[in-house]
Amino acid sequence: MTQELIDLKKSILEGRYADALAIVDELEGMSKQAILRNIQAYLRILLIHLIKNQVEQRLTGSWANSIRNSIREIKNLNIKDNKKSYYINLAEWDILIEEEVIEDAIADASEEVMNGAYNQFQLAEIVDRNQIIQTALKFLALTYSYSAKELPAVLAEILTQLIGGEDWKAGRR
Repeated sequence: MTQELIDLKKSILEGRYADALAIVDELEGMSKQAILRNIQAYLRILLIHLIKNQVEQRLTGSWANSIRNSIREIKNLNIKDNKKSYYINLAEWDILIEEEVIEDAIADASEEVMNGAYNQFQLAEIVDRNQIIQTALKFLALTYSYSAKELPAVLAEILTQLIGGEDWKAGRR
């Protein structure tokens, strides 16, 4: 990115505005790609913990925190600077999850679920992908409906609806 900034400055100083605008477009694309990679990383963390919840049939405080943090970070990253539009629209999440993230999340979760009792191929056979995706979409939809201030309380309520959520809320293990 440093070279692009040097080239941008040089183009402006030399009056090559078309070149400068092309560099600005390139920088915008690089910025968007970086944001989308960060969103995908948090999405993968969300899916890993939903997979663990599904397979282990419980919810720990650590998992709840990871789910909550992932959703908050996705909300913060996804909204564009204009505060009116998003990098990923609500209708685009299921395609992103199905085509780019779910298989990596299953592979990564295999190291954690039941202390690594399943390899990624075995876990892939066990996991109900559709249920994981629907649960993730439910959480992601909240990021479009609630402010950053309202979101934690709503997330806490939704977390109690996961398997083991009532035990987590009551402090039972």
